[in-house]
Amino acid sequence: MLTDSKIRAAKPKPKPFKLYDQKGLYMLVTPSGGRLWRLKYHLHGRERGMALGKYPEVRLPKARQRRDDARKLLADGINPAAARRAEKRAVGNTLKAIALEFLEKQGCQKDKRRLEMYVFPAIGDMPITTVTTADLLACLRRIEQRGTHETAHRTRSICGRIFRFAIATDRAERDVAADLKGALTPVKTRHFPALTKPADVAALLRAISDFEALPTIQLALRLAPYVFVRPGELRAAEWAEFEGDLWRIPAEKMKMDRAHSVPLSLQARAIVDELRQWSGDSRYLFPNVRSKDRCMSENTLNAALRRMGYGKEQLCAHGFRTTASTLLNEMSWRPDVIELQLAHKDSSVRAIYNRSELIPERIEMMQAWADYLDELRDGSNVVAIRARC
Repeated sequence: MLTDSKIRAAKPKPKPFKLYDQKGLYMLVTPSGGRLWRLKYHLHGRERGMALGKYPEVRLPKARQRRDDARKLLADGINPAAARRAEKRAVGNTLKAIALEFLEKQGCQKDKRRLEMYVFPAIGDMPITTVTTADLLACLRRIEQRGTHETAHRTRSICGRIFRFAIATDRAERDVAADLKGALTPVKTRHFPALTKPADVAALLRAISDFEALPTIQLALRLAPYVFVRPGELRAAEWAEFEGDLWRIPAEKMKMDRAHSVPLSLQARAIVDELRQWSGDSRYLFPNVRSKDRCMSENTLNAALRRMGYGKEQLCAHGFRTTASTLLNEMSWRPDVIELQLAHKDSSVRAIYNRSELIPERIEMMQAWADYLDELRDGSNVVAIRARC
């Protein structure tokens, strides 16, 4: 039976030798002076062995505890060496580790932030195979208690994508997030505030023309009604995406399976050309005021609208899309053309086979729309420019 004094007194020899304790535990002393704990055991009629650590990091009492833990597994017919290997694999297969691997491939920082705030602190260190529906629901309930129901749904969605990624890479067997469908408080449909009466739109366009701000902010406000893309797509616009009279927004920015084309009217093209003197040395058309290496911040355009006197219940930057959709439909432009220009996803069977972008019609519509906006702004006796039948 070993003691600390016997272990310390053991001198290295030209060949490795063993110092035996009890119940299969022994120390292997190497020629270099290393002292390694080993356990010898029998399973299914075969002699096997496993490492239990290195002395002095693992002292005698701890080595005996590890031996006893291994022997308990043996009593249940479990190979302790195999159990140890599975435990080590599980450390790399935590929910957090797999999530970070997935997010690195996807590159979505908003999703990462949600997980860091609401999921990782509670269940991030758990092996993904041990996370239960109840574990995930508890995280989502805490989000709901804050009143942010949409965030709870988005967090469930990203967790579902992580579980499916783990299944595809053979590190999980089921998506526990799928079991929570219908368990969360429904999200009330939010309608973005917008102006839809021609007289109100005319007043807005004149206010934008008179608004004093940094050139890039003022030009962003001027361009927004002409192109009516989502605010995030506008503020992140890059010079490399513009070629002639067409702006091609990459598929990854759109979170779609293909790029989105925005025909530029003569008016929109003139604004883009004007921007070059202010941001031509940046990657972005609308760089951040603090760094040209980043795009305009998320709240810049809404803050500008507030300074112009439009309250948050009256108008937001996203509202330019509603304005365009409403008035273009009233002008009898084809709904298919309008929806394509808005980059709305069509999940119908028809959309699977119809891959046409209708570019010629969209070019005509976008120029007619720009001319209509100019006439509104200039106070002409506007008659809506209708599509040709």
